[in-house]
Amino acid sequence: MRVEPLVIAGCFRLWGNLSEDARGDFFKLFHAPTLGGLDLETNFTESYISTSHVGVIRGMHFQRPPKDHAKLVCCLSGRARDGLVDLRAGSTTFGQSLSLILTGDEPTVLYVPKGVAHGFAAHVDHTRMWYLVSSVHDPAADAGVHPHSVGIDWWAEGPAIARPVLSTRDQRFPALADYLEASDF
Repeated sequence: MRVEPLVIAGCFRLWGNLSEDARGDFFKLFHAPTLGGLDLETNFTESYISTSHVGVIRGMHFQRPPKDHAKLVCCLSGRARDGLVDLRAGSTTFGQSLSLILTGDEPTVLYVPKGVAHGFAAHVDHTRMWYLVSSVHDPAADAGVHPHSVGIDWWAEGPAIARPVLSTRDQRFPALADYLEASDF
């Protein structure tokens, strides 16, 4: 796997080998030796897939300690602007955010460490995202920051969406500035 460190400390973009032949294609999403060689989490316990319509924002999500988790994230189909924000007090990139485009046409995997919130905006219908996480989902530890407060232009290089669709839960998350004042990490 090819590995690219991202601007936020401990975050990486990974490209697996994509093999294509007359049958179709084959792409490796997870390779423990590659992650282990970078001293990253390799013990994942739960996996799930979300499918979103154009205009949906999901995020910015994380779990609070001691139930916090690292994530692997991949866009299986469609197109999304993926966003990350560092919530780890003491991190060299504390409070910083970044975003990048993920598509099902160019399968790459993001490694998101504990303490970094994750979210995405679906740029097309049927955007399907895959997650592999290192702890079981715990509703009592579930948390987030409001996606409009993290400095990401969710619709850059995408559709002009005047009224994004957010869950009630995501709408109620605190602004990033408010969260950082009382950080759990």
